[in-house]
Amino acid sequence: MKRLAILAGALVLSVTLSGCGLHPLYAGGSSGPVAGALGQVEIAPIAGKNGWLMATALRDRLPSNGAPALYRIDIRLDDQISGLGVRTDDSVSRERRTLRARYQLVRIGDGSVLLDATAGSDAGIDVVRSEYATIAAENTALERLSQIVADQIVARIALYARNTPAVAAAQATTPAK
Repeated sequence: MKRLAILAGALVLSVTLSGCGLHPLYAGGSSGPVAGALGQVEIAPIAGKNGWLMATALRDRLPSNGAPALYRIDIRLDDQISGLGVRTDDSVSRERRTLRARYQLVRIGDGSVLLDATAGSDAGIDVVRSEYATIAAENTALERLSQIVADQIVARIALYARNTPAVAAAQATTPAK
């Protein structure tokens, strides 16, 4: 009897969840339309150390399918460090590093902007008496923030590709190398 109740509950749950409108983002795996569209995105050069870290993080996340690039990501970064805590001797005891990215997905063929959005994150840094340790913590925070912001950018572009039939259609009609 208990098994029958569990089975009935599972059946009701599966019926309710199937109608909720959730769909897998990467349906079809590496040969699906979203992965194909992401494989046709190139990253415009981004200046500075934070730009190199961001471009590297994006390249790690965007699949390379050998297809010619149809889209380009233009990114402008805003990287700031601000002091939060103050000791009795007026020195800073805690910092906040904020990395914000304004990015645009541009169709290479005609230069039209398809997506214009921002992504960002921040991290807290303890300022210790050792200047070397503080600089190392600031660099580590920048590396982590670059990874987080790159994840946000790729997820937003993937959602755009899934929800825009023209992007998926362009991916389907472009021959792979």
